[in-house]
Amino acid sequence: MGESVKVTVAMGVYEPRNLEQLRLAVQSILDQTCGDWELLLYDDGSREPWRRAIASLHRLDSRIRCLRGEKNRGLGWAMNQCLEKGRGAFFARMDHDDWAAPCRLQRQVAFLESHPQYQWVGSNAELTDAGGVWGLQRMPQIPEKRDFLYNSPYLHPTVTFRTAALKAAGGYDPSPRYLLCEDYELFFRLHQRGMRGYNLQEPLLRYWEDCGSLRRRTFSRRLREVRVRAEGFRRLGMGGAAVLPYVGKPLLAAAIPGPVHHYVRRRRFWEQGENCRGLP
Repeated sequence: MGESVKVTVAMGVYEPRNLEQLRLAVQSILDQTCGDWELLLYDDGSREPWRRAIASLHRLDSRIRCLRGEKNRGLGWAMNQCLEKGRGAFFARMDHDDWAAPCRLQRQVAFLESHPQYQWVGSNAELTDAGGVWGLQRMPQIPEKRDFLYNSPYLHPTVTFRTAALKAAGGYDPSPRYLLCEDYELFFRLHQRGMRGYNLQEPLLRYWEDCGSLRRRTFSRRLREVRVRAEGFRRLGMGGAAVLPYVGKPLLAAAIPGPVHHYVRRRRFWEQGENCRGLP
C-alpha cells in the first residue's frame, strides 16, 4: 500500500474532449503549495488514443498514479476505486477540465484540521470557458437543508472530504439510477447522517462551463435528477406540496434551449462576480 499522504486527489477521466485541458488540470495539482499529496487518475474505460494519453501522465511526477477500469461505469464507480486505493487522510475531488488555485489543498486541509465539526469543505468557483472567466458561482457558507432545494449546495469538484467520514457513509452510490447525479445524492445522504460541510467564501477552482456543458445534460439525466431530489428531500424531512416545484425543476430546465439557458446563467453569475478579486 505504501506510505500515507496528507491528501488523495481523485480525478475520473473518460475520453476527454480536450487533452490540453486535462494536462492543465493535472499541472494545477503539481503546482499546489501543499506538496504532501497523491493524484489518482482513474481512466474509466477510455479507448485508444485516450487510454495512452491518460496513462502517460504518470511520467510528470512520481506522486501521480494511473488506475484503469476496462468498462465505463461512471463517476461514482471511479471515485469509489480511488477511495479504496487512496492513502490520504483527506480526499479531494477534481475534474479533468477544471483548474485548482495553487493554495486550494493547503487552505482546505488547514480548515478541516482546525474545524473538527465539519466533515468536508468546498469553495466558491470562477466559471470559465474558451473565452476566459465569465462569472463567479457563490456557494452557501454553511449549507442547511433548505439550501438543497434549488441545486446542490456544494460544487463537487471544489470539495475536500475527510476520508474516514466519506468511507463511513459508504462512499458514492455507483447505481445507474444516480448516473451523473452521484454528488447530489451523496450530499443528501451525508446530511441525513448528521454530517456537515462548509464552503470557503473564496474561489479556489476554475470550473469549466460552456454552452456545450448544458447541451450534454440530457433528458434522461434530468429525469434521474428528479428522482434524486424526490428521494433526497424525503431524507431531509422536506415533503409536501411546497417542495414539488423543486422536484420538477430539472424538467423545466430541460424545456429551455441550451444557448438560452447559458445566456441566463452568464448574466446571473457575471453580476455575482463583478466585485470578485479573483483566484488567490
